[in-house]
Amino acid sequence: MKSQEHTSLSSQLMRISLPIMVSNLLQTLYTMVDTYFLGRLGKEAISAPSITMNISNFIIVFGTAFSIAGTTMISQAYGADKTNRKRLEFLASQVFFVNVIMSFVVMVLGTVLARPMIDLMQVPSGLTYTYTLQYMTITFLTMPFLFGDFVLRTTLQGVGDSLTPLYVQATAVGLNILLDPIFIFGWGPIPPLAVEGAAWATFIARSISCTVSMILLFSGIKRVRVRFGSMKPHRPTLSLLVRIGLPASFGQSISSLGFAVIQGVVNSFGPAVIAAFGIGNRIQSIFHMPAYGISQGVAILVGKKLGEGDADGAASAAKRGMLISGVFITVGMSLVVLFGRYVMLFFVNDLEVVAHGTQLFYFTAPSVVFFSFYTIVLGAFQGGGETRPVMIMNIVRLWGLRVPLCYILPLVFGLGSQGIWMAMLLSNMLVALWSLYLFHRGSWKVSLFA
Repeated sequence: MKSQEHTSLSSQLMRISLPIMVSNLLQTLYTMVDTYFLGRLGKEAISAPSITMNISNFIIVFGTAFSIAGTTMISQAYGADKTNRKRLEFLASQVFFVNVIMSFVVMVLGTVLARPMIDLMQVPSGLTYTYTLQYMTITFLTMPFLFGDFVLRTTLQGVGDSLTPLYVQATAVGLNILLDPIFIFGWGPIPPLAVEGAAWATFIARSISCTVSMILLFSGIKRVRVRFGSMKPHRPTLSLLVRIGLPASFGQSISSLGFAVIQGVVNSFGPAVIAAFGIGNRIQSIFHMPAYGISQGVAILVGKKLGEGDADGAASAAKRGMLISGVFITVGMSLVVLFGRYVMLFFVNDLEVVAHGTQLFYFTAPSVVFFSFYTIVLGAFQGGGETRPVMIMNIVRLWGLRVPLCYILPLVFGLGSQGIWMAMLLSNMLVALWSLYLFHRGSWKVSLFA
């Protein structure tokens, strides 16, 4: 009987998580496709998406954390009473309102801070600087479209529909793949736009996917409908969104700023290390997808179980997620260690870049395994709406451990870029052990609507 329960729980988790995994993978393909085509233009061009990702993540998380809070609230409300459509639609409309505001805040902040942030990160002058500024400026113009997709995911995943957001994301990525070579290298009346072309291709693809998302949300054909009449700010609901979302956004933003600082250290080693770091991060992000997808699935399932008053079921869902994620990641990282050199060569035919990237994989592969367990624990805490411990762990992981080690190991101990890779491993290992301890204490088993 217990085995059947576990099988059923695994089935529920994977039914939610698999589409999210694929959707996250497709999201990663946005920058992967840019990296592939821009690699044909040289290591300066290929650095632009990598540097932009660190800065955009720092600003975007101010908004995305409220989407995470929305998923928690909707999933718990759905678990408590899935027949109460009025309540679900009210919550979805409130989340939509907050995300519209945040999308424009992010767009303006990103546009204004692009150049100062590039300077802060010590981006090398010349082509690398020029390409990064071009790519980043256009990227921030896409933010309202990106947040439109976030709302669709937040709302539908909260009620257990993770397939529809996947289909929308697949359409956007397919368009990006089609448009990238056209805008980068030119075709017919379209001149070659190089790095700018990659960013404009993403802009067009995201604008179309956002339009589809809005149609689905306002038509109500997918379980939950967003209504203008329900967008009037409701203080108790917004207060709960802020209570859950603000610690998460603060923790993630401070962490992302830490990544930007680390990117600055990487930049000090020159274009070859920048390119290797950028490609390596994208390769590993593909193998992160199972952990991220399962983590989001755990958050949704935990929220539903806690809404039902089943705290033991919530804990079982999280443990099952750790097991499945651990298997996925261990296999994936083993392949990266074995074939990392050939993967690097696929993206760029520069032996110096390949050498740095191959060394990176030896250190970061086990780091990703530890990070997968940490990610699942964060999903459990998110499902319970307990984001304050998440904030603390994220800050300590980056600012208490990784940032200091990224300076100490390369500069004080003379380990060069290898010291950065070692810092990534040590920070992920220590925070993973800490998170598992907090998970077993069980303070995250909270029902928001009890």
